[in-house]
Amino acid sequence: MKRAVVQFNQVGEQEALKKTAIPEHAALDAKIIAALRNIYDPELPVNIYDLGLIYEIDIHGRDVSIAMTLTTPHCPVAGSMPGQVECAVKEIEEVDNASVELTWDPPWDMNRLSDEVKLTLGLL
Repeated sequence: MKRAVVQFNQVGEQEALKKTAIPEHAALDAKIIAALRNIYDPELPVNIYDLGLIYEIDIHGRDVSIAMTLTTPHCPVAGSMPGQVECAVKEIEEVDNASVELTWDPPWDMNRLSDEVKLTLGLL
């Protein structure tokens, strides 16, 4: 069974968000990035990796640590997003342990958006 991430757009219509396949034979860092691209910001149709919320991914053997931020300290998912990231990374077969540190330094700004996201959001 295929799972799709569904969100409601501003007029209440359902939209399926693009799901990134996690390549089976890829390097571990590529698998982690693919997993992160399957986690979407709750208010934007953009994944957290391309939104620029992931600051650092450190891989030490089978242990992964991630430094990330949110668009604002008052983000409604501040309490749950780090756990969601940790769970997504732990689902990768080559990962035994994952930890996520939420940081506000440096603060997120729109310069961290990828060009694709800027196009999606009508900023280019």
